[in-house]
Amino acid sequence: MTNTATRLITLVFLLQNQPNQKASELAEKLGVSLRTVHRYFEMLDEMGIPVYSERGPYGGFSLVRGYKMPPLVFTLEEAVAVVLGTGLVQELWGDLYRESSRGALAKLENLLPEEQAREVAWARSSLAATGMHRADLKQQTPALEKLRRATREHRSVTMLYQTSQVPRPTERGLDPYALVHRWGWWYVIGFCHVHKEIRTFRVDRIAEVTLRETSFTKSAEFDLQEYLKNELQAQPQIIARLRFDATSANIVAGNHSYWQTVEPQADGSVEVTFPSPTLEWAASSALMYGPAVEVLEPPELRTMVMDWLNVSAQKYNARSL
Repeated sequence: MTNTATRLITLVFLLQNQPNQKASELAEKLGVSLRTVHRYFEMLDEMGIPVYSERGPYGGFSLVRGYKMPPLVFTLEEAVAVVLGTGLVQELWGDLYRESSRGALAKLENLLPEEQAREVAWARSSLAATGMHRADLKQQTPALEKLRRATREHRSVTMLYQTSQVPRPTERGLDPYALVHRWGWWYVIGFCHVHKEIRTFRVDRIAEVTLRETSFTKSAEFDLQEYLKNELQAQPQIIARLRFDATSANIVAGNHSYWQTVEPQADGSVEVTFPSPTLEWAASSALMYGPAVEVLEPPELRTMVMDWLNVSAQKYNARSL
């Protein structure tokens, strides 16, 4: 049991299934102190869930006679949505939430009526989302666990961070505000002690994370959704233009959401544009399509791709001699 809400629900079920339980027995079952159990009773009373006690050797705590937790009532689509959501949590977080996801799913399946249970069984065997990570999730788990804890407890961290521009990791202090998964990567967003501003860091580039004893207060002005919406707009971007030849134009249709603009040409070729944070990123994206594509602009991107191709050709020619 990981939080108060879970323990409160469990407490209600314990009292519902077996009235007249002593506070000490309930504390042992919940894994909390006697004082905490009495605090839970007060919380349940504030929530309108009636609990009363009877004195004497055979007395104890009970729910008011006739009170029952309302049953879970899902439509077929709602039941499937809950199951798919549980699967996504397990896929995204791996070991950090694997057991919790399995436990939640087992409890849900035990409570569902037969019709919903059949629909859930179909969903589990027919609907799946995989391959969401572009880096090894298991390797990132230790860092994710510490960052999750630091975010929850508002504790600063020290991390060794490796950027693509610097050959060695550098030490940075960070107040982690949020963990975000997007584009196949895990990111941590927080206040960077080096740059004195809110920044985003890729978790797979963090070599080491150390939890500090010092705590922080999140900026009252920070709004995660607003930050994510505005982050890309604030970053400098390169607009790359590529031409796919006529025989490879179908590739464009298969990646339509990736392109900023798509312009079919009279000869059957297609010209596309896409934004990129760096020239290196744009060059890597262009080379991914091999001879199917030609870089048109900007000129410095075209030059970079040609230089990379020449260096690669020299390596292959040297090996063939």
